[in-house]
Amino acid sequence: MDKLARRFDGPPGQEDMPYLLTPGPLTTSRSVKAAMLADWGSRDVEFRRVVAEIRKGLLDLAGCDETYECVIMQGSGTFAIEAALGSFCPATGRKTLVVANGAYGDRAAAILAKIGRPHAKIDKGDSAAPTVAEVIAAIEADPEISHVWVIHCETTSGIVNPIADIARAVKQRGKTCMVDAMSSFGALPLDMKDGIDVMVSSSNKCIEGVPGFSYVLVKHDMLAASKGHSHSVVLDLFEQWKGLEANGQFRFTPPTHALVAFHQAMREHAEEGGVAARGRRYARNAQVLIKGMREMGFSTLLSDNEAGPIIQTFLTPRDPHFHFERFYEDLRLRGFAIYPGKLTRRPSFRIGTIGKVDEKVMAGVLAAIREVLAEMNVTDLSPLEA
Repeated sequence: MDKLARRFDGPPGQEDMPYLLTPGPLTTSRSVKAAMLADWGSRDVEFRRVVAEIRKGLLDLAGCDETYECVIMQGSGTFAIEAALGSFCPATGRKTLVVANGAYGDRAAAILAKIGRPHAKIDKGDSAAPTVAEVIAAIEADPEISHVWVIHCETTSGIVNPIADIARAVKQRGKTCMVDAMSSFGALPLDMKDGIDVMVSSSNKCIEGVPGFSYVLVKHDMLAASKGHSHSVVLDLFEQWKGLEANGQFRFTPPTHALVAFHQAMREHAEEGGVAARGRRYARNAQVLIKGMREMGFSTLLSDNEAGPIIQTFLTPRDPHFHFERFYEDLRLRGFAIYPGKLTRRPSFRIGTIGKVDEKVMAGVLAAIREVLAEMNVTDLSPLEA
């Protein structure tokens, strides 16, 4: 990589690499990186202890009681999503309601279609939150709906959905509630006892680990009843769980370095003050970033009461001198990697406010954006129309 022109004195740990202002992978601490310097045998008793502590720690973090299990799955978050959908969603007679308001809800529906599982969909577009009333209406209109899949923080836009209220409404009607908490778990409050039967997340999000595995928290009875139901050998959560329970080992080669890094990240998460403290730091990051971008003239896609502290979406300026690829690359060379938009309706880009970053990093990226805009001769920051 070219030598980066770091223009400010940020926190240590990134050396000559850019800060990853994305929804994950994200910037990690130096001590999380250092945890990966040793090689671990997947059958070693020390490694199996690490895995056991991770599983227990995740259950505790989600407010689970003894009726829940934690299953770790090799692969990115989408692996856990497909594993959960394939292991628990009905194949015949009943259907799964997907509550979609962005690319990741659409992806869940696409997985169900691919594996031949009946489903219905609430489509809220890409920047509106579903209401409890809409979910209730969809359930009551279709007696075949038995499962509901909903996303906590939809990183297409950064919007935070009312997960606790939806989960309670779903359970009051005797349905199974499944939550994609990929980009929220560890920073936004989430209690499985609110009525959540299944929750999925991954290692490279708000716990601040590195990519390599994902995990599913699920009711014990639901997991036990899923034997033989999965469409896949590799993504069979029941078989993965039985292996972990039998001897603490994975059925297939585990991502050892990612797991020991996550073990260290969980320690640091607790030392910082847990979910509440992590969420406060991210919220401060978001406030600094949004304020600075608006002062420059940028418009946000979401209002302040819709946007969470995970990732912020800004509308693309209509100035003809603005070209996102140059904007992205010039920021990267100054030490900041941001994220393109995935929105289909309004041109946009995104800047993550999670990871081992703080308000000083946000001030640094704002200064870099001002420099880049000046070099590009961009003066009109009013939004480009769709």
